[in-house]
Amino acid sequence: MDTTLQDPTPSPSGWDDPIVGQLLDGRYRVDARVAVGGMATVYRAVDTRLDRVLALKVMHPALAADAVFVERFIREAKSVARLSHPNVVGVFDQSADGAYVYLAMEYVAGCTLRDVLRERGALQPRAALDILEPVLAALGAAHRAGFVHRDMKPENVLIGDDGRVKVADFGLVRAVGSATDTTDSVLGTVSYLAPEQIEHGTADTRADVYACGVVLYEMLTGGKPHDGDTPAQVLYRHLNTDVPAPSAAVPGLALELDELVASATARNPEVRPHDAVALLALARDARAALGEEQLDAVPPQARTEGGVRDHDRSEDRTSVIPRAVPQHTSRLAMPPEPPPRARSERRPGRPARRGPLLVLAAVLLALGIGGGVWYINSGQFTRVPAVLGQTEAQAGERLRDAGLDVGQTRRAFSEVYERGTVMATDPAPGERIRGNGTVTLTLSRGPEVVKVPNLKRKPLTEAKRLLAEEGLAPGVVTEAFSQDIPQGAVISSDPEPGTERAPDSAVALVVSKGVPIDVPDVAGESVADATETLQDAGLTVRIAAERIHSPEAAGSVAAQSLAEGSRAAEGDTITLTLSKGPRMVDVPDVTGEKADAARERLEDAGFEVKVEKTFPFLGDTVASQSVEGGSTAPEGSTITLTIKGL
Repeated sequence: MDTTLQDPTPSPSGWDDPIVGQLLDGRYRVDARVAVGGMATVYRAVDTRLDRVLALKVMHPALAADAVFVERFIREAKSVARLSHPNVVGVFDQSADGAYVYLAMEYVAGCTLRDVLRERGALQPRAALDILEPVLAALGAAHRAGFVHRDMKPENVLIGDDGRVKVADFGLVRAVGSATDTTDSVLGTVSYLAPEQIEHGTADTRADVYACGVVLYEMLTGGKPHDGDTPAQVLYRHLNTDVPAPSAAVPGLALELDELVASATARNPEVRPHDAVALLALARDARAALGEEQLDAVPPQARTEGGVRDHDRSEDRTSVIPRAVPQHTSRLAMPPEPPPRARSERRPGRPARRGPLLVLAAVLLALGIGGGVWYINSGQFTRVPAVLGQTEAQAGERLRDAGLDVGQTRRAFSEVYERGTVMATDPAPGERIRGNGTVTLTLSRGPEVVKVPNLKRKPLTEAKRLLAEEGLAPGVVTEAFSQDIPQGAVISSDPEPGTERAPDSAVALVVSKGVPIDVPDVAGESVADATETLQDAGLTVRIAAERIHSPEAAGSVAAQSLAEGSRAAEGDTITLTLSKGPRMVDVPDVTGEKADAARERLEDAGFEVKVEKTFPFLGDTVASQSVEGGSTAPEGSTITLTIKGL
């Protein structure tokens, strides 16, 4: 996710956002929306207990029910909290308030490296290294703590107004020991994925090193090393083509910079620096070998026209990317050693890489490095004025007064803004923009209504598709018997066809179970006979694994899941439980007892009782019983008592 923790004016930038203005957990007052990503939205908020400004990263409610996303969210909080590094965006708290799962994070007022590259194109080598080194310090701390970022890119490098560089969005972080993804896809951003991430789904510390090499190339040249019309073409080039030397795009760049990029982006991970600490040492070596003129060389900005300003940002988004390589490239295995790169003999006087530099790198990791890159932001940006709710003419005048151009106008439906007024701007109100940049206006077309389509007799899957095409959502689905609507087709909808509703409204559906079937009684029948009877009625038969004692003969049907006379739909399953035969029960000896007491004892034992009197009304004492007391008899069988006379 691209979470740009910028400094928007608390304003209508979140005009349609239900969280803006709320107090989460009775503590965090949400003031403005800052950035929106695929997994979460970032807001500027105030911690009312400590009275400090912070950023709230709130997971989209639709994902909060997914345990995998929530686990990843919580993992980010725990991982970053353990780092506590000056070049890492800190996490203060993690909690949930109803449907909102959120992280409370450090607020960084500034912009992202992506903003800088989009506005400036290639950077001077000194600026590129001033940004790269604190990034490597942050990643080095993570790597030495046992974590891999897995999604390094310019969107996740924040440059504060004070010049401090920080790494954000550890949402894809993994422990080094569990970095292998065994599924058929990999999370990441196509332009920065290492070959092993694409081909095998593996991402250890060297994958972050590769991504940093690509970011360095982009800072030095103003463009990505591998491009293509589709993400698949970009992935193919990462697998099969070396990252070119930056000097091929920007002539005059020092060879040391070419070598630094080549080392970080070797296609074979075995020959890359093993983690960010090692790459930081190489970066410091390269800086030390460059003269002041080489560090401050002003790069040509030929690539900014149509290359940096207008590039397609779809490749910059974190995505779920299939690992399968297209068939025509699958035979191209990664070479055991990288192809030859441009190298040169060490120049006279160039300092060798020495142990003290590694010691220096460790110190820098502990303390945070550099005085910042404050000069990146100075005098370059303004903020988009608030024009929401104004007419097109009013908004255009205000934007031009701020030195901004008005771009192409769009139109969209809105339940909030009056027809013809501005409902959104791109960039949003309060966002940073280059002083002479262009703002796109979206004008309201007023409220939109949708008519519920006639779905009667449509199969459920088709009915859901038709609702989606009309901009509606399927609601609760219930079932009912029908004499004339086929099974699985829609009987009715609520609201009824032709009813006008707002887009995304839910439509409840009643789906037919078909013509009802009266369930026959098969108790006491053999399995074969009972199965035939039920299948002839249009029902499915299942035999229960366990058997029970019953008066029915062993092996015959003792019970059925739907009783005789119940109504079922065609294809419904009836579960049959088979008999183990009757249970054998001890027979009480009741001879000599009064008839009523004898009957009660026998019935309590599970028998049926029949009483016979030789001379009625002449006595009530049991003379004999048909089954001798002390023996056993089937439960439920009948025992006859004979009553003697006086």
